[in-house]
Amino acid sequence: MIAKATEISDGPGAFFADQFNNPDAASGYGPLADELLEQTGSELDAFVQSVGTAQCLTGIARVLRERCPGVRIVAVEPSESAVLSGREAGAHKIEGVGPGFVPPMWRDDLADEVIGVSTEDSAAMARRLATEEALFAGTSSGSNVVAALRVAERLGSGRTVATLLCDSGLKYLSTPLYSSASV
Repeated sequence: MIAKATEISDGPGAFFADQFNNPDAASGYGPLADELLEQTGSELDAFVQSVGTAQCLTGIARVLRERCPGVRIVAVEPSESAVLSGREAGAHKIEGVGPGFVPPMWRDDLADEVIGVSTEDSAAMARRLATEEALFAGTSSGSNVVAALRVAERLGSGRTVATLLCDSGLKYLSTPLYSSASV
């Protein structure tokens, strides 16, 4: 995909944002950190986020660590392709994350830990969010919630753990995630 995007960007009227290597992309996520702190009254114990380009986690972690020094930052990756954890790349169906290589903007000190979540658990959580909470999201959002619940369970009651629902479930309507056979 990256090679094709590069090829297309060589044409007239095209621009390649290069999300994996753009050093300015992470700063665009700072306002999300501000919103998290505002909504939690700056009482945030952990932030959990899946990693695709690593830009979202980088931008949010920068602001959170500056303004909430004790916050725990947790990265999420597909357990079938746990390259951030030092394992081999593999096939998974969690769209938008786990590209199969360590993203160029990733730094080992970015997260306090990395949690792997399977495609199966991610999809099950996305469907659960839709049916039980009326939150219509995709598999990467399901991964985030699975990992956030694991972190919250470890931290115990009275702690605040935040994550993001990254996308709408609309683009998954024609996929097995929300097909009538899987619901």
